[in-house]
Amino acid sequence: MVSHLASDETVRASKLRKRFGKVEVLKGIDFVVRSGEIFGIVGPNGAGKTTLLRIVAGLLRPTSGDVEVLGYRIPRDVDKIRRYVSYLPEDSNLYGRLNGYENLKLFALAYLGAKDVEETIRLGITISGLSPEDLAKRAETYSKGMSRRVAVAASLMVRPRLAILDEPTAGLDVVSARYVRETIKKFSKELGTTIIMSSHNMFEVSKICDRVALIFSGRIVAVGKVGEILAKVGAEDLEEAFVKLVGERNE
Repeated sequence: MVSHLASDETVRASKLRKRFGKVEVLKGIDFVVRSGEIFGIVGPNGAGKTTLLRIVAGLLRPTSGDVEVLGYRIPRDVDKIRRYVSYLPEDSNLYGRLNGYENLKLFALAYLGAKDVEETIRLGITISGLSPEDLAKRAETYSKGMSRRVAVAASLMVRPRLAILDEPTAGLDVVSARYVRETIKKFSKELGTTIIMSSHNMFEVSKICDRVALIFSGRIVAVGKVGEILAKVGAEDLEEAFVKLVGERNE
């Protein structure tokens, strides 16, 4: 297979479209994710963020266009990337009757088989930041913040080359959201994992992401470093930049 990725790229999407019946959710998406970066997909609810992430993860077939992940075409070669890509959906839930440790072990076994499971779980425990006492409790007793910490830990502990995180801090309180953001930033660098994360929180992506793509109504309206986008649009923050860009599109 001939790859169209440059040596420093992990994902490349070209002219990507997705239609559900008569509704076109993605309308010709183009973007590149560089290896080792945290790349943010930012936009309001209904903009197409989750659909885009599910296509990149190989969980949804595009209507047209091309997606290449780690040198493989999606969805044709999706089985070949399973070992290298983890996906955390926004509505992910732990198994309530299992404790935190058992949830980590279950994910490790599903992802790795029997190889290096205990070492992987130890890393997951470190990433979660939870105490042995908390990890011994059933997940059904966890707060949303604790559940999310375990879920993010499970996604990163298997050392994927690409981790796809859909709204990883959605619905969390300020303290839990900050912990999750700092965890993603710290361990993505330590593990050398490329991250694609979606969010509707402009402040969040400004703090954590190396580059961002602003998406509105199925189209990317800007992509680049936050500072570059602000300078180009003449805005003080990402929220103002987004409003200006969307306003220009609607004129």
